[in-house]
Amino acid sequence: MARTRHRRSRPAGRRLRAAARRTMRAAARIHRRSRRLAARIHRRSRRAAARFRRVAGQAFSASVTTADPVTQARPVRPVPRQPAFGGRFASGGPGLPVLAIAAVMLLIVTMLGVERVTGRSVLPDRFVAGLRPPPKKFPVLSGSPPTQIAISRIDLRATVHRVGIAPDGSIAVPDTARAQEAGWYDQGPTPGQYGPAVIVGHVDTTTGPAVFHGLKELHDGDEIEVTRADRRVAVFEVDEIQRYRKERLPVDQIYGDFSRPRLRLITCGGRWVGGATGYADNLVVYATLVRAD
Repeated sequence: MARTRHRRSRPAGRRLRAAARRTMRAAARIHRRSRRLAARIHRRSRRAAARFRRVAGQAFSASVTTADPVTQARPVRPVPRQPAFGGRFASGGPGLPVLAIAAVMLLIVTMLGVERVTGRSVLPDRFVAGLRPPPKKFPVLSGSPPTQIAISRIDLRATVHRVGIAPDGSIAVPDTARAQEAGWYDQGPTPGQYGPAVIVGHVDTTTGPAVFHGLKELHDGDEIEVTRADRRVAVFEVDEIQRYRKERLPVDQIYGDFSRPRLRLITCGGRWVGGATGYADNLVVYATLVRAD
């Protein structure tokens, strides 16, 4: 009887081992697919960041404009846009772009499920900001435009409003009449989101110092408080201050870091050369989010 039970147990053991091998192979296939999918999503997020950097680079090709009332930028004729798709996709139905976005969101949700089950991270942090809990070492905020900036080191407290791209392709800045206000570049992240939020302002006008006249006095470690429309206060710490020739702005260095929430304050500086250039340089303050109140 004992021999019979032993012989009968062998097929059952083989079946269990075969099932285990099949399970391991299936898990390996799922892991390989999830890694490939994560790589594709990561490439897409990098392309999106690259598009932002290209737009920002174009916006700063003429750099932050100055407050010289004599110089007027020459308007650029807008380029007519062609429809992205033709035929039946041009009208009616959700269209391919909407379907593509829905597919990407479905992939993200699926990968988050894979992460929850396997405990393995398969999505880049910058791509799922707001979907995962914020890392403990620094906060990450949802999108909300800034309304005020305060820097106690230089006794600065100013209103912040939106600016976009000027007709000549440079980044727009507040009008001369609002030279004591700063402008948030609304084509990029809001302060507290992953990536570099950009706030620009005049250094001076023909009547005297302007909002960002004191930026050159900042030091590493100084705090910058940005109040947002949701009443949260994003507190940034200055990392470094650099001055660049306007034609040599390091676009990737200024706009390419999406590893955590950043802030860039940009104004003019250096020697006054007049004309469309104004000041020869741009002063850039690099700062990193350290807490949110």
